[in-house]
Formats: sequence, structure tokens, C-alpha cells
Amino acid sequence: MNTDQIIALAIFAAVSSITPGPNNLMLLASGVNFGVRRSLPHYAGVTSGFLLLILCLGFGLKSVFIAYPQLEVVLRYVGAAYMAWLAWKMANVTDAPKSADGQLTAKPMTYLSAVAFQWVNPKAIMMAIGAITTYSPSGSGAWGVLWVGAVFAVINAPMVLSWLLFGSSMRQFLQDPQKRRWFNWIMAALLLATLYPVFAPLLLSHS
Repeated sequence: MNTDQIIALAIFAAVSSITPGPNNLMLLASGVNFGVRRSLPHYAGVTSGFLLLILCLGFGLKSVFIAYPQLEVVLRYVGAAYMAWLAWKMANVTDAPKSADGQLTAKPMTYLSAVAFQWVNPKAIMMAIGAITTYSPSGSGAWGVLWVGAVFAVINAPMVLSWLLFGSSMRQFLQDPQKRRWFNWIMAALLLATLYPVFAPLLLSHS
């Protein structure tokens, strides 16, 4: 991979990583509701899970989806159902039961849950396939896949971290329960809106 290709890949990684998507919206909401420290496992799961997704797709798993397209359809709808459930949980964080000391019993997403979520995250899957197809074409071998993974690992991490930090910076402003409730409902609605790419082909086929 030459310098021009690395620069192009870096730009693609930066733009695709910083733009709104399920991971970034959930990290923003987690930063608001739980703060940076409690959200670090969620953040680590996003970054390492996405890298794992790239490597698995790059080293041959993509061919499984090509051979069995119905598997991709199943994952698409399972992922949509899971994201709808996450949106419901996000919308109701401020209404969660409280412990004896008055603290919310709701918890941020765990590391393993965030890793697994990448496999049902439409944006993450499209990003990974787009990066591998464009910047690690057939014939580039393992090194091409590793280069894609390495560039994304370096760039994706600070980009998604910025969403978590921004959410944490809003905690003081959103101390009021009513404001926090409205924020969580808006984030839940935006998370549901990210499902548009999942259902757009189905809608267009019936139009």
C-alpha cells in the first residue's frame, strides 16, 4: 500500500468514524448518563470490536456472506430488533429503578456487548466492507487487510472517543431529570433513524 492509498484510507476512516451512527450516538448517551470512566468498557468494546470485524471480513468471512446472502438478511433483522431494544433502554435510563442510596441501577454497555454489537451494526458492517473492498482489493493479500485494520485502529479510536467526551461534557447541563429524559428520548429516536439503511432496500423494492 503506497502513501497515496494510506492517505485516502485515512481520510475515509476519519470521515466514516466521526459521522453519526449507532456507536457514536450510544457513546454520546453513555457519556451523558454514566460519565467517561464507567463508559470506558463500552468504548473499548467499540474500537476493538470494529477492528475484529474488519479483520474477520478481510480474512475470508466476507465470502460466507456472498455464498449465503440469506445470512446477511437474518443478521440485518436481528440487528434491527436489537437496536430497537437498545433504543428503548436508552429512552428509559432516567426512569430506571433506583437502589437504596438513590443511585440509578442502570448500567452502561459492557465490553463484550459492545464487541458483539459491531456484528449487527449496519454502519460498522458497511464501513468495514467498504474499506476492505476499496483499499484492500483482491490480490493484496494479508498485508492489505492488516494495513486497513491498522489505519482504522489508529484513527477510529480518537474519533469515537470524542463523542464519549462530548457526552460527558454535557452532564452538568443535563443534570435536570426532565432535560436528561428529553435528551435520552432524542438519542433513542436518532438511534432508530440509523436503521434506515436496513429497511431502505425493502421500501424501495415495494415503491
